[in-house]
Amino acid sequence: MKLLFPENYKPKLDLKQTEKAIKFVKDFFQDSLSAELRLRRVTAPLFVLKGTGINDDLNGVERAVTFAVKDMNDAKAEVVQSLAKWKRLMLAQYGIPVGYGIYTDMNAIRADEELTNIHSLYVDQWDWEKVLTAKQRNLEYLKKVVNQIYSVLLRTEFMVYENYPAIKPLLPEEIYFIHSEELVQRFPKLTPKEREHEITKEHGAVFIIGIGGILSDGEKHDGRAPDYDDWTSVNSAGYKGLNGDILIWNPVLQQSLEISSMGIRVDKEVLLRQLAITGLNERKELLFHKKLLKDELPLSIGGGIGQSRLCMFLLRKAHIGEVQASLWPEEMIRQCAERNIFMV
Repeated sequence: MKLLFPENYKPKLDLKQTEKAIKFVKDFFQDSLSAELRLRRVTAPLFVLKGTGINDDLNGVERAVTFAVKDMNDAKAEVVQSLAKWKRLMLAQYGIPVGYGIYTDMNAIRADEELTNIHSLYVDQWDWEKVLTAKQRNLEYLKKVVNQIYSVLLRTEFMVYENYPAIKPLLPEEIYFIHSEELVQRFPKLTPKEREHEITKEHGAVFIIGIGGILSDGEKHDGRAPDYDDWTSVNSAGYKGLNGDILIWNPVLQQSLEISSMGIRVDKEVLLRQLAITGLNERKELLFHKKLLKDELPLSIGGGIGQSRLCMFLLRKAHIGEVQASLWPEEMIRQCAERNIFMV
């Protein structure tokens, strides 16, 4: 078990206060995000049919939880791993106009997740998607939306402080932008995760641009599926990628914490290019991909924002199990309890 135990850790809030604070954070953040990005709340599925191309395969190796549906001739259904492609289908179905979008509570199971202070079998996040124009498919627009999301995070941190004065605001006023290739040049001897820690420790809040493509060292910063984020288009800075991750410095664990993965989505040209790069051209025959290639889906930008991770940061918790109900090894529960880390 890869666990971190902060020295002399003592929670800022007790169990009852924590539960009330979780509700406050989630209510305030999602209402503010909805207003800031002009998003309508919709209901999301817990599972989708296998073989439609709708489910997210993340890095391409994580196994989706699968079961047979008795009343559908034992057709296979998969518990969602994220809703990246489903949301784009919904933009079309709801007829959402340019400049507006949707958001939803996404609940997922990732059975292959390695359990740590920040990783759980259970994933809860706000998944959002917004319609844009062809002219907005650029780095400047991506940064604009990142800044909007970060402004909501700043407001939420302040409101937590207003309600719980023991939790002092820590986030910087502005988020720092850097491309993953720039990180390679700056920290050539470090792993991608170590680079994230260094740059986030320095700036407090960072958006790393360009996740999924091969960098100059021959490696990816991190994996991305080929059919939702655009990680191959050349942006205005001369680097590839119109996607990225929001990271903030976690003062309790003394490491970076990714709270959001997001990006401008693939258009027809980019989809075909990224399927070819990854050797997955057979996906062109799947439902989602056919619709995109037939211009039946709008251009969009979207992402996910981790609910439990956000609560963990804002409430200064040492383990994600302090803010969400999930399954944990007995040995992990015991070791955590000995150090004042109590699972919900």
